[in-house]
Amino acid sequence: MSGKQPFDVDLECLDLSKHFGDVRAVDSVSLSIPQGSFFSILGPSGCGKTTLMRMIAGFEDPTSGDIQIKGRSVLGTPPNKRNVKMVFQHLALFPMMNVYDNIAYGLRCAGFSNREIGAKVADVLERVALPDVAKRDVHQLSGGQKQRIAIARCMVLDPDVLLLDEPLGALDLKLREAMKIELKLLQSQFNTTFVYITHDQSEALVMSDQIAVMNQGRFEQIGSPQHLYQQPATAFVAGFVGDANRWEATVTNCEESQLGTMTGAGHSITGHTQNPSVAGVGDKVSIYVRPEFIRVNRSGESTGSSTADTAEFHNELAGQVDSVLFNGANSRLLIRTDEHQALIEADANLTGGLDDFKEGENVTLSWSSLQTRCFPVPAS
Repeated sequence: MSGKQPFDVDLECLDLSKHFGDVRAVDSVSLSIPQGSFFSILGPSGCGKTTLMRMIAGFEDPTSGDIQIKGRSVLGTPPNKRNVKMVFQHLALFPMMNVYDNIAYGLRCAGFSNREIGAKVADVLERVALPDVAKRDVHQLSGGQKQRIAIARCMVLDPDVLLLDEPLGALDLKLREAMKIELKLLQSQFNTTFVYITHDQSEALVMSDQIAVMNQGRFEQIGSPQHLYQQPATAFVAGFVGDANRWEATVTNCEESQLGTMTGAGHSITGHTQNPSVAGVGDKVSIYVRPEFIRVNRSGESTGSSTADTAEFHNELAGQVDSVLFNGANSRLLIRTDEHQALIEADANLTGGLDDFKEGENVTLSWSSLQTRCFPVPAS
C-alpha cells in the first residue's frame, strides 16, 4: 500500500512549548519517534498531552520550538497539508454514509478516480480484517468494528503519522482490553508510526514500543515500558506507571554502593537510588516497592529465594493480613504492619495463592533492596 521511502525518524518535537497566558500547557518538551513505532504519551488529565497532539496535528500553533515530520519543519503548515491523520475518542464517523463511503471520503477529496478508490478501500478493509462490511451502515457495526473503520479511514490516505487521542475511552472494559491487542496488531500490519495519547497506564504498557510520561507540561521520563516500570527516574513515574506501595522515610546512612538505610513506618529499610548525591543523611525520601516484588511468609517461616530477583532479601517487616483481595491473576494481600499501621499490598499469587492466608494471620514481608526505589521529597 505504501510508496513511502524509509526514514529513520518520522516525528520530532524540538523544545516545543505552548502557553495560554501564564499557563504553560506544554513546557519545552522534546522527543524523537522512529519510523514504524508505537509511541504513547501517558499522563493524567490536564498534563498537556492533548495540547501537544493538537500542535502536532496543526490545530494549535506552538508558542516556541519546532515540529518536524520526516526531517522537515511543518510550522505554519495547515492540518490538511501535513501527512498526519487523527483518530478521536468518539471516532467521528459520518453516520449518513456507509462504511465504503466513510473510507472513500478522503480519497475523493484528494482527487482519486473511482477505480483507484475502489481498489484502495478494498485493500484497507482487508488489512483491518473487515473485508465484507463495505455496504453496511455505521450503526450496524460493533464498537470494535467502528474503531477499525475509523483507523482504516485514516490509513487509506497513507499518512506518515497516525495520532490517536484516547480512542478506547468510550468502550466498555472487556472491549477495551481486546482492542489493546487489536491496535498493536494493526500498527504492525500497516508499519506506520502511531502516536497514542492516554491517561491509562495499562494501555500504554501493553501496546507501546516507547512511552513518554508527561506531568504538568513536561516529560518526566521517556523509555520502553519495561524500563519505565523497572527503573522509574522520578517519584511521579514510580507512582503513576504500575502499582506501588509508597511511604516516607528519613535517611540514616548512605553508602557508595548507592544503597541507603532509611527509617520509615517505624522500621529500618534498605533502598536504592539512581543518584545518591540527591539525598543525604537526615533527608526525607519517598520509598516505592511494587507489590509483586514482596514475598509473604507466615511468621517463623523461611523467606526462601525471590522469583523476581536473585539478590538477597535485605528488608523484612512483620505484620498481619488485613484483607484478602481477589482479582483473578492480580489477586493481592493487604498487610497491616506492626508499627504505625501502614498498609502494604503484596502479590498473593507469588506467595502461593489466597487460600494460604487468612485475615488476622501474622506474616513476614520480605523483599530486595534492589527493588526498593527511593526519591527525595521536595522541600515544601
